[in-house]
Amino acid sequence: MKTLVSYDIVEDKIRRKVFEACKDYGLINVQYSLFFGDLTHNRREELFQRLRKIIGREEGKVLICPVCDKDMRLSKAIEVSAALPAEAADAAEAAASSTGRGRKKAKAG
Repeated sequence: MKTLVSYDIVEDKIRRKVFEACKDYGLINVQYSLFFGDLTHNRREELFQRLRKIIGREEGKVLICPVCDKDMRLSKAIEVSAALPAEAADAAEAAASSTGRGRKKAKAG
């Protein structure tokens, strides 16, 4: 079953171990503290126990959430990629040049 794993861990060392554990279980890092992938019930429980051991008494929170196929079909996403300012300016200038609306270069005098 598809599984989401989300975590909020204060300590860098612990957070890194949680990250590596999720990767070890074949999950894909889709955002900073969010993993997604296929896990059986048993593998989800194994991961839960491993993460519980990693966190111990340190401050933090982990959510492991199974997602059924029906809910997956209903999921929606919005993704907007932002270009770096210099890249955006170059891209806009190139687009304007290709349409004949670009700035004319001043002649050196």
